Amino acid sequence: MSTSSILLAETQQLSFRFGATPILHEVSLAVPAASIYGFLGPNGAGKSTTLRVLLGLLPAPAGTVRLFGQDLVRQREAVLSRVGALIENPSLYDHLTGRENLEVTRRLRRLPAARTAAVLELVGLTADAHRPARQYSLGMRQRLGIALALLPDPELLILDEPTNGLDPNGIIDMRELLLRLQREQGKTILISSHLLSEIERVATHVGVIREGKLLFQGSLADLQLRQADQAHIVIETQDAAACRQLLPAELGEARVTAPGTLHLPFRTPERVAALVQQLVAAGQPLYQIACRQPSLEETFLHLTATRS
Repeated sequence: MSTSSILLAETQQLSFRFGATPILHEVSLAVPAASIYGFLGPNGAGKSTTLRVLLGLLPAPAGTVRLFGQDLVRQREAVLSRVGALIENPSLYDHLTGRENLEVTRRLRRLPAARTAAVLELVGLTADAHRPARQYSLGMRQRLGIALALLPDPELLILDEPTNGLDPNGIIDMRELLLRLQREQGKTILISSHLLSEIERVATHVGVIREGKLLFQGSLADLQLRQADQAHIVIETQDAAACRQLLPAELGEARVTAPGTLHLPFRTPERVAALVQQLVAAGQPLYQIACRQPSLEETFLHLTATRS
């Protein structure tokens, strides 16, 4: 069995209510091993609630939750010992140093002494480990929170909006850390976010949730294929209108979006090659031609706008 076919976290027909208010509607999540699973949705979609149920912080009144193939209710202690998590902001002792914050948790959990130095290096805080946590920037605090989650060397890391409030440098640091944890440490990472451009840079798989309903789940490539019919060719030339007049059969459906820019639907690579030849043969200068796929943000907006 391939690693990608093994599910480290899954729910089946998971539903949840806060009192009489339904929050989740039969959500069946499937997080493959060795993946970075981007859990996407607008605020209030049910992302954080799903993650809390996965961690046993909220009970699942309907449906099942399995971690590492085992039922969470029946094997709670065993499975959660293999999970690290950061939900919302990390709880830190501000008067203690970064290293001391880690040491408190390490000793409580009776973990090997070497883990403190190891996770400080992993998250890039070794040089600042002696500083009190109150002196840490928001990005450093988030990284220290992830270091706390990594102390037991978990197989699965669950992060709820870890880039919230970070400046651009902090977001880049977080992105590089997640990629390093997956590629070099072999961690499976489930990360919720509404920053679609960041998820597009790191995720191998995505799940899209809105109003408590899972609208899509699969690989990032699978999600992009759903919008394959929205791919288009962008042609940069000297005179877009003249090109349309010279090649009405080929460019009749093209849109002129600027004096020298044409947009037309992508059909096949062969059509693109033929179009280039015809434009050159017609004496039209061709400055650039490119195939543009919808971004994850465009695909997400299309998906959530057209599903009830």
